[in-house]
Amino acid sequence: MGHNAPVRPRLTLVVGAALLIAAVAGTPPSGAAPRARAAASASAGGTALDPSAFSAGACVAFPPTEGDRHQTVFLDAGHGGVDPGGVGTTGSGQTVTEATVNLAVALQAAASLRSRGYRVVLSRTGDTSVAKLGWYDLDDYLLSVRGVFDDVAARDVCANLARATVLVGVYMDSAADPSAAGSLSAYDSARPFAAQSQRLAGDLQAAVLSALDSWGWQIPDDGVVDDTELGSLVGDPDLGGLAAEAAAYDHLLLLGPAQAGYFTTPSQMPGAVIEPLYLTDPFEGGLAASPLAQRVMGEALAAGVAKYLGAAPAAESA
Repeated sequence: MGHNAPVRPRLTLVVGAALLIAAVAGTPPSGAAPRARAAASASAGGTALDPSAFSAGACVAFPPTEGDRHQTVFLDAGHGGVDPGGVGTTGSGQTVTEATVNLAVALQAAASLRSRGYRVVLSRTGDTSVAKLGWYDLDDYLLSVRGVFDDVAARDVCANLARATVLVGVYMDSAADPSAAGSLSAYDSARPFAAQSQRLAGDLQAAVLSALDSWGWQIPDDGVVDDTELGSLVGDPDLGGLAAEAAAYDHLLLLGPAQAGYFTTPSQMPGAVIEPLYLTDPFEGGLAASPLAQRVMGEALAAGVAKYLGAAPAAESA
């Protein structure tokens, strides 16, 4: 197997609903060129759907590698570029960043889905933003509130451009309390395809938990929740403007409906976001950093999508 991840005994945890809050900490854009080159390498074999609208290596379509089911799966590897997302520490003291883990899991899921006959569109194939960021998207080399909005909204635009059958957001969780742990999936109940989205979220949650548990890792099940329990908090709403509008929106931008004067390009297909692990729990953070666990999660996500789309999951070994 090559890589081993730690095993922990079953824990009974009560975990409150976690906010999916876009992190705005980042690094100066001096590394943008190397990131762009890495994204271009990872996107080899794919087709950029609109290079003029997205960052290099973002919004890239990949054909199936075996057969063709004539369905497209959009995979959003959350965060990226100057937005690392959540940051945690493993039991050995290794720092693990959400953007890196999300991408690794999404790439694994993409490979598995392509082998099952699906066309896959990835929101990003490297450590980049999805949107082409302007000066108004940055604040001292960090994402501004506008930048967070623009980068998430660009993922919906890409999913729509791809004419995706389903949308899957791959994220990890984090919390101030290092004992918070577990896997959670979310859908939006306000959309006309809410029932389909709820079923997709359930299939993803069941597949990923089952796969993780099959390795003895026994991750707590935090359930399938309406995204109104997670909200759309970016910045300080007391300052007004876009941050206040985001707080009032009360949905995840990736999954939620249009709202006049605030958001005009929502996704147009059933979708779900899964957060399989807490990076801030040392055990789960260690799993997130493990190539083995990343592969297990990616292949399980593909199996969950295939179940939702009605395909018999192919047998795969971790």
